[in-house]
Amino acid sequence: MQLVHGVSVFPSSPYQNQNITINYDGLLHKSGADQVFLHYGVDGWRNPTTIPMMRNHAGAFQTLIRASAKNEINFCFHDSAMNWDNNNGLDWTIRVH
Repeated sequence: MQLVHGVSVFPSSPYQNQNITINYDGLLHKSGADQVFLHYGVDGWRNPTTIPMMRNHAGAFQTLIRASAKNEINFCFHDSAMNWDNNNGLDWTIRVH
């Protein structure tokens, strides 16, 4: 599922404890970032975590997380220079079933 600004999530409507693949080909990547990190939290940004993303076969960044939330996963991205892509201040949200 393509969300917005070069971000896709599969599955787009995960069940609790299901693995989720997040792909990032957004502004930071297009600006030449050598490393991108996923910054995410659950149910209104609780328990925030930052993890490095790996390049996929297409050259974009990708990571796998578990849908450990009761209701939603909130996320954004940053590069190694701490430039952020937060969807114009809106962040991204995935609903969890």
